[in-house]
Amino acid sequence: MAEYSLKTPLTDADIQKLKVGDVVKLTGTIYTARDAAHKRLVETLDKGDELPFRLEGSLIYYVGPSPAPPGRPIGAAGPTTSYRMDSYAPRLHGLGLKGTIGKGKRSEEVKQALREHKAAYFGATGGAGALLSKCITAAKVIAYEELGPEAIRELSVKDFPLLVINDCQGGELYAKPDLKAAGLE
Repeated sequence: MAEYSLKTPLTDADIQKLKVGDVVKLTGTIYTARDAAHKRLVETLDKGDELPFRLEGSLIYYVGPSPAPPGRPIGAAGPTTSYRMDSYAPRLHGLGLKGTIGKGKRSEEVKQALREHKAAYFGATGGAGALLSKCITAAKVIAYEELGPEAIRELSVKDFPLLVINDCQGGELYAKPDLKAAGLE
């Protein structure tokens, strides 16, 4: 396992050096979106309209943050389960999205899109939303404000801790071990 400090926007070269299990400290701008926001993004694309942010080199964090306490840009900001966005992710990766951040396994279609489009899936620590929020230095709603916590936000992050779960070479941290091959079955 290696550790990298990366800045957004990410490039193909940034993504290609990453392997499952690598630790990434991410600095720059990321965007939040969950189920309802993803549905709206795809509807926007279907209409031929412009998205509220540039996908190329970007990362989407699957999070619905809690309200910001006094003096903070955001409340607790822990990851949500990623598979709910799996029907949308391949299309977004095809348009230049370099990574997504969440928790849990991804579908075969998403893993194929990561390989095809040189992208990665990063895990953020579930249950640590209050700690993760300390790496968020600014937050503002940029689209779909009526969705409340599921609105799209632009976040500025500094040394946001991530773990590479799926890399662009087809590696997966959650892969099921071959117990028979290991002589354990």
